[in-house]
Amino acid sequence: MAPAMDIQRSGLPVQVTGFVGRPRELAQVSRLLAEARLVSLVGPGGVGKTRLALQSAADVRERFADGVCLVELSGLEDAGLLAHTVAAALGLPEQHARPTLEHLVECLAGRQVLIVLDTCEHLVEACATLAEVLLRSTPAVTILATTRQPLDVAGEHTLAVAPLPVEEPGAGEGAVALFAQRAAAVVPGFRVDAANHATVAAVCRRLDGIPLAIELATVRLRAIPLEGLLGRLEDRFSLLTARRSTLPRHQTLRTTIRWSYDLCEPGERLLWSRLSVFAGSFDLAAAEAVCHDAALPAGRVVELLVGLVDKSVLLRQEGGGDRYRLLDTLREFGAEQLAAFGQEGAVRQRHLAYFRGLAERFNERAFTGDQLSMYRDVDGERPNLRSALEHALAVAGGEREALRFAVVLWPYWLCGARLVEGRFWLERALERVPEPVAVRAEALGLLGFFAAQQGARREALPWIEESLEIARDLGDERLLADAIHHLAVHRLLSGRSDEGFPLFDDACARMTALGDRRGLMIALMGKGALHALSGEGGKAIEVTGQALALLGGEGAGECWLQGYLLFLRGLARWTLGDLAGSVREARAALRMKYALGDHLAVADCLELLAWQAAEQDRMVRAAWLLGAADRVWQQFAAPLAGAPLLLRHHDRAIEAVRRGLGRERYLAVFRQGASIGLGEAVELAAQDVDVVPGPPPRRAAMELLTVREREVAALVEEGLTNREIAERLVISKRTADAHIEHILAKLGASSRVQIAELVASGRA
Repeated sequence: MAPAMDIQRSGLPVQVTGFVGRPRELAQVSRLLAEARLVSLVGPGGVGKTRLALQSAADVRERFADGVCLVELSGLEDAGLLAHTVAAALGLPEQHARPTLEHLVECLAGRQVLIVLDTCEHLVEACATLAEVLLRSTPAVTILATTRQPLDVAGEHTLAVAPLPVEEPGAGEGAVALFAQRAAAVVPGFRVDAANHATVAAVCRRLDGIPLAIELATVRLRAIPLEGLLGRLEDRFSLLTARRSTLPRHQTLRTTIRWSYDLCEPGERLLWSRLSVFAGSFDLAAAEAVCHDAALPAGRVVELLVGLVDKSVLLRQEGGGDRYRLLDTLREFGAEQLAAFGQEGAVRQRHLAYFRGLAERFNERAFTGDQLSMYRDVDGERPNLRSALEHALAVAGGEREALRFAVVLWPYWLCGARLVEGRFWLERALERVPEPVAVRAEALGLLGFFAAQQGARREALPWIEESLEIARDLGDERLLADAIHHLAVHRLLSGRSDEGFPLFDDACARMTALGDRRGLMIALMGKGALHALSGEGGKAIEVTGQALALLGGEGAGECWLQGYLLFLRGLARWTLGDLAGSVREARAALRMKYALGDHLAVADCLELLAWQAAEQDRMVRAAWLLGAADRVWQQFAAPLAGAPLLLRHHDRAIEAVRRGLGRERYLAVFRQGASIGLGEAVELAAQDVDVVPGPPPRRAAMELLTVREREVAALVEEGLTNREIAERLVISKRTADAHIEHILAKLGASSRVQIAELVASGRA
C-alpha cells in the first residue's frame, strides 16, 4: 500500500467566470488523458492553457479514485522546492528524513490521482525530471501540465492550445462569445447582436483571439464605447498588421498589455511595476511598505491600487481577506518595467526588509498566545518568504544577513513541522558563510536539531558538534547553551539517557543564568521527555510542570510547546497508572497539535491514545487509532522519533490488540483507521469514539506495508535470511531485522513462514 494521505480531492479552484468554447480541445484532452499519463498543454502566455486544464481536470475528475490536485508553480522560483511544493499541494506533511522526491514517490505508489502542474515554463528541466520519476515509479499517477514549451519527456503527449477562433464555430464558442460574456459583466445589458457583431469580431480579430487580451480589452468598455475601442486597437496595432507574419502570437498579447499599461496613469504604472516583486498574493500593508517612497507616498498606494483593481490589472483574491495578486503575464511585464526604471534593487530590498520583519515578529512571539494567529499569517506569505530569501542569498556581501534571515525563521519551520524546507534554506545559506562566526554556529545547531528530529541523527551530529566548537571558540554563552541543548536532544533521541541528563542539566543552568526563558522552557521539555522515556514518570511531570509554569498566562493559545508538554505529561501519567489523567492530557495535546498542523506530533498523540485504549480493553478503538497513526508514520523514516522505549510500547500495544481481536479483525479495523482522513481521525479520537463509522475497506494485508517493507517481505518469500536481505538491499543487518519486526507486527504474523504465505497467496 502506498503511504496513506489526504489528497486534495476538491483541489480545483472555483472559477468565478464561465468557461467559454473549446469543445474540441476538451474532447481531445479527455481522450489523451485516457490514453497517456503525461499530457502537456502548450501555447503562449494568455492563450487559456490554465483554464482549459482546470476545466478538463474537472470533467475527468471521476476517473481518478484518489482525486485531482492542482499544483500552481507560477510563484515558485527555486527548482529545488518543486517536489516539496507538489507534496504540499497533495496535503502531505513535510517532516521526514528522506529526500522529498523519494517521499513523494512512495506516497503516490498505487494512488490513482491526476496532478495538474500549472505554469511549468520557468522550471522546465525540474518539471521534466519530476515527470520522468513519477511516470516510471507511480504507475497510476497521471500528469496534466501547462507550459510554454514541451517538457520533452518520453511518453509526453502535447496539445497545442491555439487562440479562440474569431468566426464562431457554434453557439457559445469562440472569441466573440468570450467577448460577449466578459463585456456583459463590465457593462450590464451588453450583448452581441446583428448591429455590433462585425465590430466585436473586428476587435477580437485584432487581438488574435487571445483570451487574456480579450479580457483586458473588455474592461475598457467601462470608459470607451465599442467603436472607440476598435479605433484605439487599430492605431496601437498598426505595426503588427504590417509585420503580422513575422511576429509570434504572444507579441499581440504583449502589445495589448502595453496598451493597457499606457492607459494607466503614471502612478498606477509605477505601482504596477513595483508590485511585480511579490510572489503569489499580498495584502495592502505589504503593498504600502514595499512600494512606497518619495515618488510614491504610502497614502497614494491605496488609491492607485484601487485603480489597478478597477482596470483588472490586479485581482482581488476571494475568501482570503483583502489580498491581491497580479496575473503571471502582467507580473512579468511589470518586472520588465521595474528593471527599466532602474528600481528593481531598491524595491526588492524593501520586499526583503518587510518579510524579514514579519519573520522576526513571529520569532519574538512564537511561543506565546499569539502563536497560532501569527503562524497562519506567516504561512500565508510562504511564496513571498521564499522570494525574499532568494533575493537575500543573491545580494553580494549580504551572505551573513541572508543566513541570519534563515535562522530567524526557525520557529515557523518548527511549529508547522516544515523541517524539510527549513533544512533546505539553512544548508543553502550556510554554504555562503563558511567562516566560524556566531550566525554560522546558530544555523548549524538548528540544522542538527531539525535533522535529529527527522531521525537523521548520524547526519545531524557533525553539525551540532561544529556549532558547539564555534561557540566555545567565541566564548559566546548563549550559543554554547543552545549547542549543548541540541546535543542533549540528539542523545535523547538516540536512547543515550546517561549522556542526555547531564547535558540537559547543563543547558538549563546556562539558560537560567542568561535569563533565556524561551530556551529554558524548550530545554525543560526535552529533559521531561528524557525522564518520561526512561520510565521516570514522576520526575517527567515535575519537570514539564516547571516548563508550563514558565509559560504561564502568556501561553494561553500557544500550541507547539504546550502540546508537547501535555503529550509528555500524558505519557508519564500512563506509565504511573493514572489512566484518566493521561487520557485527558493526550486529548488536549492532540487538538493543539492538529490546530497547528504538526502532523508528526498528532501521530504521537494518536499512538498514546491507542495504548490507553488497549489498557482499557477497548481493542477496536486501539486498533483503528494505531492504523490512523500508521497513516502518518508511513511518511516518516523514524516513527515515534525512533525512541526505543516508545517503539517497545508500540509493539506491545499491537500484540495486545491483535491477541484481543484476532488477526483478521485486527487487520480490518487497523486498515479502517488508516483509510480515514487525519482530520476525521483527530475528531473521532478526541470524542472518545470506539468504532469508526462505515465498513472497513477491503484491502490486502500486505498493503499495510511501506514500499521497502514489501521488498523485504518478497525476499522473505524467496527464502533469504535477514543477512542475505541486508546484502541484497545494501542495508545493515540491524535495519533488516527492524523491517522484519515491523512486518510481523503489522501483518499480525508470528513467523517468517506466515509472511511468505501472505506474499505467495497473492494478497500483496
